[in-house]
Formats: sequence, structure tokens, C-alpha cells
Amino acid sequence: MNLKQLQAFLVVAQERQITAAAKRLYMAQPPLSYQMKQLEKELGTKLFTRSSYGIELTPAGRTFLTYAQQMVKVRQAAEEALSQEKTGQMGTVHLGLISSTGELLPNQALTQLTTYYPRVNFEITEGNTMALIDQLNSGLLDLAIVRTPFNTRGLIQQVLYQDQMVAVGNHQRYSFPSARMQIKDFDHQPLILYRRFEAIFNDTFARNGITPFYSVKCDDARTAINWADKGMGIALVPRLIAQSCARSAITTVDYPAWDSQIEVVWQRDGGLSPVAKRFVNLLTSENKKPLS
Repeated sequence: MNLKQLQAFLVVAQERQITAAAKRLYMAQPPLSYQMKQLEKELGTKLFTRSSYGIELTPAGRTFLTYAQQMVKVRQAAEEALSQEKTGQMGTVHLGLISSTGELLPNQALTQLTTYYPRVNFEITEGNTMALIDQLNSGLLDLAIVRTPFNTRGLIQQVLYQDQMVAVGNHQRYSFPSARMQIKDFDHQPLILYRRFEAIFNDTFARNGITPFYSVKCDDARTAINWADKGMGIALVPRLIAQSCARSAITTVDYPAWDSQIEVVWQRDGGLSPVAKRFVNLLTSENKKPLS
């Protein structure tokens, strides 16, 4: 039994005449009659009887009709789903996401994608950059949105956002400029360190002859901001997350070497599913050549 036989059976049941059914199927009458006999032989029962009105379904034929309709519909639905997945109109994107994206996502590109293709869905895994890249390299994620610096080996990168480092803290309690900070302004200040940037900060301070005092060290920018808001020191964090979380004053750090980028990355050898490729194209459509 195959799909072609099932479709032919449905047409014969509908037309109640082999001749009319054959014409509708664009085939000769003998091959169609043979197909129906083979179907009856395979099922081990008669599906049709002849009457003065043409061909009628037997009780077994009427029972089989219901299942034949269901099988054809399931096959058509499967073909449609596979076609939509192949063209990126449906499917699941397994997306890794860092907390410090702030207001970057979800954005208009995501809204546009799910408006036109409502059968696209997202499985989001949250974590820090290193953990997400490990999962990406293990094949658990399709894409990850992460922050530089990180090991780029084996990855394709596209920049989404250029982010500045900022200082978050209480200007009344600690003495630092309200508009823009220089490296020298961090001397003799209690700093809240987001460990992600510890090596970069220490290198800069060493080259400028500054011995930093870290009053707090933590592994999440949101924790650093929260402690700064409570008056425990000056947090050094990326602007994007400071803008979404901080209640204290935000001061730009005038030191481009501390700036970072938020990038969407994926495995170089793994490729992208059509729906993931569509997602990346929408994210980067303003300043990048679309993926083909």
C-alpha cells in the first residue's frame, strides 16, 4: 500500500465510477482497476461492490475510507511541515543567551520573524559566555549570543552591538566624575569586580601604576550592579546591562580598550538550519551581508 493507491482509492470512492475516477486521475481505466484489486488483495477484503448506480463501498470499504483520509492528510501535513522547515518557515532555534544583553533581545527582528512565521519557536539556555560556547561546541545549541573576549576557534562570528564599559556607583558616597572616568580616577577607589574582565582590568591598572582595591568580586554583572546600588563600591560593567539594571548613576569609562562586543556565534563546521539562518539574517540585516 502506498500514497498513490490511497489517493486513487479516495477518488474512486468519491466518483463511484472507475471511468470517471480514471479521467480525474489522468490515467487509463485498466491500470486504475488493477490498483484497486491489488489494494483489496493486500487488505484481504473487498472494498467495492457494483450496483446499478455504479461502484459502492462495502462496510469494510467505508471503514477503510476514514483511515485512508487520515493517512493522506498526515502525509500531506508532514510534507508541508518538512517544506516549511527546509525554507526556515518553522522549526526550533536552540539559542544560548548571556544575561548582559540587557535590552538587546528580544528586538524587532524577533517580532518580525514570529509574526510572519508563527511556527518558529525558541529554546533559550541562559549562562555566561564560556559556558554557552562549551554547549555550542558540544552541539547542544544552534547559536549563542555572547560577549567578547572569548576563544573564537572553530566559530563563525557576527557583531551585533558595540558596548562601552561604565562605572556604576553612588557619587555622593564615592568621589568620581559624573560625566566620564579616566583610568587614574580608579586609584584609591573601592571597586566591585565582575570577574569576566579581571585580567583586562589588572593589566590596565598595572601598566598605569595603579594598585586596585577590589571590595567585592563576583561572577555576574547583575550582582556587581546590585552591590554598587547598595553602596558597596563602584561596579565596572558593560553599559548595556547597566542601563537595564542599575539604579545608581552610570558614568562612561574613557578607555576604548575595555569596550566589548556582543556577537552571535555558531560552529564553523556545524552549519545552520534554515530557520536559524533566517534568524541570524534578521539580527544582522542592517550591517551585514545576508547568509546564503
